[in-house]
Amino acid sequence: MKRRKRTQILIQSDHRLAKDFAESIIQNYNCQEIVAPHYGLTMVKMRESAKNSLFYIGEVLVTEAKVEINNQIGIGIVVGMQDELARHLAIIDAAYKANLPETMEWNSQLQRAEQQVINKRAKEQAELFETKVNFETMDV
Repeated sequence: MKRRKRTQILIQSDHRLAKDFAESIIQNYNCQEIVAPHYGLTMVKMRESAKNSLFYIGEVLVTEAKVEINNQIGIGIVVGMQDELARHLAIIDAAYKANLPETMEWNSQLQRAEQQVINKRAKEQAELFETKVNFETMDV
């Protein structure tokens, strides 16, 4: 599983999954915190559809953390003020970069979490569609 997809699943699913993964690594390996979770701002890019060009719509508050495991640096960045989640994501990222054996067991859990996220989104979409108004059938 690619890093981007893995990170999206961990952020969008229940944060206990990221916590459990990170704690299993902390118990068995020396995790050195390089940069403690701290807040910053990052620019958000948007694509303008008429000219198909990129522009910056504004800034968003993020929390960033960096850790090192077995000479591999992991980075965790998450939107908002979420120190613990940023630290957990950094630990998980470093664990994958270091090819730790625990990471092989996580793929099935990540796939289940991804399916839960998909189901949750589908349910929310279905709830939104119930409120949608069809103006073609309205009597005017």
